[in-house]
Amino acid sequence: MSSFVLITGGAGFIGSHLVERFLAAGESVVVLDDLSSGSVDNLTAACDAGRLADVGRLTFVEGDAADEGLVTRLARGAAGIVHLAASVGVRQVVEAPGRTLRNNLTTVLGVTAAARAHRLPLLFASTSEVYGKSDELPFDEGGDLRLGATTRGRWSYAAAKATGEWLVLSEAAEGRFPAVVARLFNTVGPRQRGRYGMVLPRFVAAARRGAPLEVHGDGLQTRCFGHVEDVSSSLFQLFVRARAGQLGEQRVFNVGTDEEVTILSLAERVRAAAGSDSEIRLVPYEEAFGAGSGFEDMRRRVPSLVALDRELGGAPRRSLDAILAELVAALPVG
Repeated sequence: MSSFVLITGGAGFIGSHLVERFLAAGESVVVLDDLSSGSVDNLTAACDAGRLADVGRLTFVEGDAADEGLVTRLARGAAGIVHLAASVGVRQVVEAPGRTLRNNLTTVLGVTAAARAHRLPLLFASTSEVYGKSDELPFDEGGDLRLGATTRGRWSYAAAKATGEWLVLSEAAEGRFPAVVARLFNTVGPRQRGRYGMVLPRFVAAARRGAPLEVHGDGLQTRCFGHVEDVSSSLFQLFVRARAGQLGEQRVFNVGTDEEVTILSLAERVRAAAGSDSEIRLVPYEEAFGAGSGFEDMRRRVPSLVALDRELGGAPRRSLDAILAELVAALPVG
């Protein structure tokens, strides 16, 4: 294969949409994914697999991004790396904080080693979780991070991602490879499933079945939900600009939308969009995640998008109403 982009976690929800972006732009892609949360079906949905296989523009490799030797071999001849592979979802983090921490640290070590070996541009997908319990809203990329105590495993994901950012940015600052960090806020859309605790697909599925919509805590915590096609567009543009050496001084970007909604209001809007009479049930965190989980939530999570808009000249953002209408229409009953 001639020059290509290596995407770790490319068979996942966001990854498959980004694969679609690169292929549509005429680029070749190698996807590395261990299929722990991704699926080959996502790649099948993302493209006409037969046609692309004929011209050799999509290659799938099942494997672990923590395998430094494997990633380095796959990256040989690449035009750059997008690192999306990670343990994701609140439930997975709460139930296995140690595994979450190890996986997210070892994969970023493997990928940065490959980028360093071949001096390749790297886009690292981080998370809004790194802001932790900060009350400096909207979250600005240069603001302080406030994580919870190390005795609360819920923060392991944020800690690993923040450490990954420091590693990637320090390597870039030392001239080993160009890099950009994207802090992803809640992202929703086709191919997402609620199995790891993702709230919106869980609500939509319950509303379509007439089952209770379970809202954790008091429901007054707020989030901002961006459509995956808008998010993948921003990721694609950031990577292309980093690869071409066209980024300004900014290297960390919030990616998502700033339309804020309480989770309780979200449940009500999902129920209305689905024409459902489902009960909305408040579930204490102790019941949702276990009495010994020590779960702590972020009360508000709202990004500043000034840096992203300045860099990209504005970014597309679908409204929450448009997103809800699409998701409700797309999900079959039952």
